Amino acid sequence: MPLPPIIHEDDALLAFDKPSRLAVAPDMRDRARENLKDLLQAARGTGLANVHRLDDETSGVLLYTKTKTALDFVSGQFQAKTAVKVYSALVVGRPGQEAFTVDLVLKEDEAAHGRMCVVKKHGHASLTEFKVLERFALPAGRENFAYVECRPATGRMHQIRVHLAASGLPVLGDPLYGDGTELKLSGLKRGYKGREDERPLIDRLALHASELTFVHPLTREPITLAAPLANDFAVALKYLRKFATGKPR
Repeated sequence: MPLPPIIHEDDALLAFDKPSRLAVAPDMRDRARENLKDLLQAARGTGLANVHRLDDETSGVLLYTKTKTALDFVSGQFQAKTAVKVYSALVVGRPGQEAFTVDLVLKEDEAAHGRMCVVKKHGHASLTEFKVLERFALPAGRENFAYVECRPATGRMHQIRVHLAASGLPVLGDPLYGDGTELKLSGLKRGYKGREDERPLIDRLALHASELTFVHPLTREPITLAAPLANDFAVALKYLRKFATGKPR
């Protein structure tokens, strides 16, 4: 597999538009699984360090640094919570507010490896601000959907996914915290006459790292890196906008 599209490169930084299903690091339970770290080492050698991570299923902006000085400078902004991360999500349900904040204590679920859970204490604080960009109302008896902007202030594993699920708005296609809802054209278009083996418009986690803003380690000026919505995500939005009843909001 070739490297993902490069969205920015200079003497200190290298940023990719990571596709869904590409792991950032080797899978300890499946060493043969393709991952970006191995791809990078094969193509560029050693010396690159990832500043943050994305879930395997999440697409979008992923940042690496080329020197230790750059790594220390940029990662310090993540630790100080001054780096601004913006995600886009398609969620199942109808948000009751235009904007809302979720502030919960999270920890890894001892009964389910690789899954997070909400606890009252003995976990890690997590906070995300959400803004509803569009609502999509479907005929009675069918699920509603919404397009939501997510701004995590902390960086806990699966944070956005858990926060949305806890709010009754699970991310579409989430295998861990979702409700199994699928978005198909037959569920949107009246009189649909398509394939019997119809596939969902988006058949993976509908979560995308859209933007990352931080201070550049060399110029000391703010820089924003952006990745366009992946094609499947954009197509899902296109059909929701076309066939959902009422005006999106």
